[in-house]
Amino acid sequence: MNLDDAQKKKVTDWIAQGLKLSDIQKLLSEELGLRLTYMEARLLVDDLKLMPKDTERPKQVELSGKPADTPANVPGAGSSGETRESPSEGELAGPAAGKVNVKVDQIARPGAVVSGSVTFSDGNSAAWYLDQFGRLGLAPKKQGYKPPAGDLQEFQTELQNELAKLGF
Repeated sequence: MNLDDAQKKKVTDWIAQGLKLSDIQKLLSEELGLRLTYMEARLLVDDLKLMPKDTERPKQVELSGKPADTPANVPGAGSSGETRESPSEGELAGPAAGKVNVKVDQIARPGAVVSGSVTFSDGNSAAWYLDQFGRLGLAPKKQGYKPPAGDLQEFQTELQNELAKLGF
């Protein structure tokens, strides 16, 4: 496709504005009268040695119920340069501190509506799943492992909270 300098500048400006390739294809048709397929528009942008800007990818969501590491939560990385003296009691809670940690898989295991993993307070972990009948299954990594009763209750509560966040 041969474009004159003014047309090339327009396409360059559209790329600089962060427009998507489909938007550029539409503008080429509307403003310049050039009807191109998506692939032809892509090749045109490539011929001009332009690279469309990537849209900002969504940040990963941490499903463990803890806040993500932001500058305010990372010791020594406060916005005003000050450091925190000691972590709070909730930050110390981890698998070794008597806390049950529940994670939900992004893709459910075969035969399950939703699945994930859990780490109990004693450090042992297990895979869990919820089937289409609402039955909860637990598959410990260590054969014959039985989690403490208090951990099971905490696991069910944490699981309910995590699933509620996801709309279940």
